[in-house]
Amino acid sequence: MDTVVAVYTGQGLAEPLKKQFDELLPGVRLVNIMDDSLIAEVVREGAVTPGVKRRLMQYYQNGVDLGASIILNTCSSVGEVASDARPFLSIPLVKIDESMAVEAVESYSSIGVLATLPTTLRPTMRLLLQQAELRGKPVRLIEGLAAGAYDALVSGRPDEHDRILMETAIRVAEQAEVLVLAQGSMARMEAQIAERTRKPVLSSPRRSVMEIKRLLEAKGEGS
Repeated sequence: MDTVVAVYTGQGLAEPLKKQFDELLPGVRLVNIMDDSLIAEVVREGAVTPGVKRRLMQYYQNGVDLGASIILNTCSSVGEVASDARPFLSIPLVKIDESMAVEAVESYSSIGVLATLPTTLRPTMRLLLQQAELRGKPVRLIEGLAAGAYDALVSGRPDEHDRILMETAIRVAEQAEVLVLAQGSMARMEAQIAERTRKPVLSSPRRSVMEIKRLLEAKGEGS
């Protein structure tokens, strides 16, 4: 049985991702490593700190030691740490938002990026630009920071979070061909946002699990 180790910086995405694994990879053992002090530190400091990077690197190595076939980094805010870790790991590391970013830049030229935290918005935009540069394709990014939505969510006001996010999406959609949801936890609003904005909306959880499925199938064919 293959094992995937998912590394989380917060608690909101574990259950939705488990549902995707249950549907798409029911024969895979999923192990979660969760440290919600990580995203708290990133938000507090406004950036990934050396301490956050050290702990993440250790968690990725823990995944290797647990016998994982693949590691899944589930947090876009620390995606650049995951990129830095790849050369040091003996197994593949999948970034939750990478397949989404590839699809966005390959299919669209003007991309709206929705996020509730600047610490997620900035790395997601850098990832999109990086993927576009690799393909030699110019893209235009429209920032969609839903200011106040994150605070509303962590304060127990999910309805206000959703309202602010939707208002931001509607505004950004006027300038973009597609909307990208920078945080995996936003995926639950994908259909609602698509319906209200009448624009394609891309989220990351299912796409990342599909990429893991592709890698595991390729591994099986090669063994």
